[in-house]
Amino acid sequence: MSIINDGDRSAIATAKGAGEAKPTNPRGRARLALILGSLSAFGALTIDMYLPAMPDMAHQLHTSAPLVQMTLTAFVVGLALFQVIVGPLSDAWGRRRPLLAGMAVYLAGSLWCALAPSVGWLIAGRILQSLGAAAGTVLARAVVRDLFSGTAMTRFFSTLMVVNGVAPVVAPVMGGQLLTLTTWRAVFLVLAAVGAVLLLAVVFALPESLPGANRAPAHPRATLRTFRTLATDPRYMRYVLAAALMFAAAFAYISGSSFVLQDAYGLTAQQFGLVFGLNGLGIVLLGQVGGMLVGRVADEHTLLRVSLTVATLGSASVLSCAVFHLPLPLLLTCLFLVMSMLGIVLANATSLALGGHGSAAGAASSLQGLLQFLVGGLAASAMSLPGQVTAVSMGTTMVVCAAAALAVLTVRRA
Repeated sequence: MSIINDGDRSAIATAKGAGEAKPTNPRGRARLALILGSLSAFGALTIDMYLPAMPDMAHQLHTSAPLVQMTLTAFVVGLALFQVIVGPLSDAWGRRRPLLAGMAVYLAGSLWCALAPSVGWLIAGRILQSLGAAAGTVLARAVVRDLFSGTAMTRFFSTLMVVNGVAPVVAPVMGGQLLTLTTWRAVFLVLAAVGAVLLLAVVFALPESLPGANRAPAHPRATLRTFRTLATDPRYMRYVLAAALMFAAAFAYISGSSFVLQDAYGLTAQQFGLVFGLNGLGIVLLGQVGGMLVGRVADEHTLLRVSLTVATLGSASVLSCAVFHLPLPLLLTCLFLVMSMLGIVLANATSLALGGHGSAAGAASSLQGLLQFLVGGLAASAMSLPGQVTAVSMGTTMVVCAAAALAVLTVRRA
């Protein structure tokens, strides 16, 4: 049973007109942005907070760095696959019930990870975590599509980038500081607490956004038809693939930077957390700039093309720094440039992809999430194939993925 105040009810009330649907109460809108932003940042938070601890985890669990990195890959692949289940279910059942179940599973998975006696048990716990995180990630996007359309949707996605950017700012710093006081297991206890808070937020402050009359039948054949329609829509797939490849470029940095910057460049866990957090700040700032520019200076497609061009040039510069052993400050500047583009790319690509599929927002969001995290996970695995993640392998993966994203966006249907 949920307790929904008048501000939240007003936030869910929509006024459809001129291609937009927007919450009418500012306080309700801010509350909605905080909750949905936190849910959409669940995946990033669960990844970023334990990155500084990965070298220590390999030592304490008596295992290798590639196996510890598998805990990251397992989470990302699970996050991708489970979204395909959660999204269509939410189109049939509404958004709240899958969210509540997901938050409960995430809480259990986090506690499992905290108690894991070996890397195998830790991987299993990460898969359980990914099931819960998938619900938050995919359904936050679906709720936004339920409530907004057009430029208003793009701007609200840009607003969510504030919370999405704060997660990588706070998470690695917090993870690094926790390591000065206790072991890596405390990181998962903190994640369990975050899961509990968001579970309560969904229970008491997030109304259902999908009316019963707008729900799709919960039938496997109908779900497959919906996915087939999405997969054969060239406009949808162009923007989804562009977002997925850009995310893969960023994920190469996310998954490899702890080993590159700490092992190869000698940063401490605390210094790495600060560097990682600074890149998250770039996501926040540039995401908000993109929200201010869209509809005023340029449209979504133009902003997406420009930001992918900048990301490709920045990734090429990262690779150059690695190959020619250029100074660390220059490498960090190039990494900041690439990561700062992520907020603009995801906000605009997601809005363009979901804009034409309001009746199947859950399925459309889930297919986007599947491709985004699956491509990201594959990129991270490919980067570690030589057996050791290096600055060169990280830079190579980043530039290949960013350039491919730009190429996908540029190619027109014949």
